[in-house]
Amino acid sequence: MSGPNDATVGVDLGRLVAIIAEELAAYRAVPPARCGCHGWQLDCCPTRVQGVIDAGAARLGMHASGGGGGAVAQLIDHTLLKPDASATDIETLCTEAAQHHFATVCVNPAWVALAARRLRGTGVGVCSVVGFPLGATTPDVKAYETRRAITDGATEIDMVINVGALKSGDLRLVEQDIEGVAAACRACGATSKVIIEAALLTDDEKVIACTLAKAAGADFVKTSTGFGPGGATVDDVALMRRVVGDSMGVKAAGGVRDLNQVQAMVAAGASRVGASAGVRIVRESQGTRADGALPVPPKPASGAGGY
Repeated sequence: MSGPNDATVGVDLGRLVAIIAEELAAYRAVPPARCGCHGWQLDCCPTRVQGVIDAGAARLGMHASGGGGGAVAQLIDHTLLKPDASATDIETLCTEAAQHHFATVCVNPAWVALAARRLRGTGVGVCSVVGFPLGATTPDVKAYETRRAITDGATEIDMVINVGALKSGDLRLVEQDIEGVAAACRACGATSKVIIEAALLTDDEKVIACTLAKAAGADFVKTSTGFGPGGATVDDVALMRRVVGDSMGVKAAGGVRDLNQVQAMVAAGASRVGASAGVRIVRESQGTRADGALPVPPKPASGAGGY
């Protein structure tokens, strides 16, 4: 297949530059206010939004607390991407996912077929990763990885952008990189997520990466691989939500290990969370301990009729 001619590339690049310039101007126009208690962006402060959560607001109350373990579980991609994960580990992951009704399991491509077999009929999807974890493979390879993972049973794809190309200012390459994966997903009815590896980017580069993902027709932007220098932060999630608006999902991944962190990410705008601690988070939302037992009430203080 022949590629686009120079005139088309010039028009596309001009469109991208104009959109990015608008997004950067909008982001810089009003610096985000920060709370005094945590130093987080004001809209993301757990203390500030607790009243809204307690009141049962649809977005926070239903997903982040008070909605039961099932509601929290549907927010989570139950994740195991360690290179030494065994078939038994993947089977355990799938059993947990089916038991707790997570949104998906997220596994490396080699395990997609096994996960799809184990989860057939459970309602739990299979998410796989492409260009993972460095993002430094070519667009055609990422597109092939995507098609192969979908053929094996993946319903969602988390691809890593070419971070080096972004930092080199090669916007067209980054968009083509994303577009190849997003197009393959659309053709098969799968969901595409774009990992920007936010810890490696400046705020301006995060805005640019999210804008390119939106222009390329991806379904989600995602904070991190979990293998980079840092994971999800509420500030990054809020920035990403601000750029993509309501038209895309935002996935927070990397270092999300408890219910409080899930609440903070959802408050910041996350619509999905990637976590290897999904079972612990769901049990915490149900008021049970990590081992599944009910918490032991504390002993009364001395002199209060206790032991």
